[in-house]
Amino acid sequence: MDNRATISDAARQQTARTAGTVWLRARTGARRAHVSGLEELLKNAVTGEDDTLKFAEDDHRLAAAALLVHIISVDGVVDDAERAALSDVLKHHYQLTPEMTADLIKAATRRDNEAVDLYGFTSVLKRSLDIDERLKILEMMWQLVYADGIVHEFEDNTIWRVAELLGISSRDRLALRRKVAGDTDQDGGDELS
Repeated sequence: MDNRATISDAARQQTARTAGTVWLRARTGARRAHVSGLEELLKNAVTGEDDTLKFAEDDHRLAAAALLVHIISVDGVVDDAERAALSDVLKHHYQLTPEMTADLIKAATRRDNEAVDLYGFTSVLKRSLDIDERLKILEMMWQLVYADGIVHEFEDNTIWRVAELLGISSRDRLALRRKVAGDTDQDGGDELS
């Protein structure tokens, strides 16, 4: 019996060591995956440069900027004209410094990448802004759509969905499109809705 117990104990110890090694390797791999995130967190703690602290989750500026980031990237191509227009629109509308504008765009890009839908952004805007401000957000979206000179069907559809979620009528959405298209000397095109 003692011999079997010794073998059994040895087997359990070996199994525990193997499981411990596997667990440690898994933990080490997980740690490596989070190293860059931890490095950024530590850098932000030391330098105080965390852009997420400057813009709260329910900050209407962050929600609007995330929609604007989304609209310039929805067609799969973000060119320099769109980037410049995004920065310009945000800087002037919210009267931000260039540094704050860059931080807002960085935070908005992160939020857009994490988002599963547009409702999270539009619900903040609908709660925080009156109809005139929501119309201004939609106008800024059209300005960014026309920044590259091409209205892609994904951009058009996204603005339609955002307008619906913001409680903006089709008539107002189309009027803003025509206004921006006229300001940029581009044809607004026909739309069925």
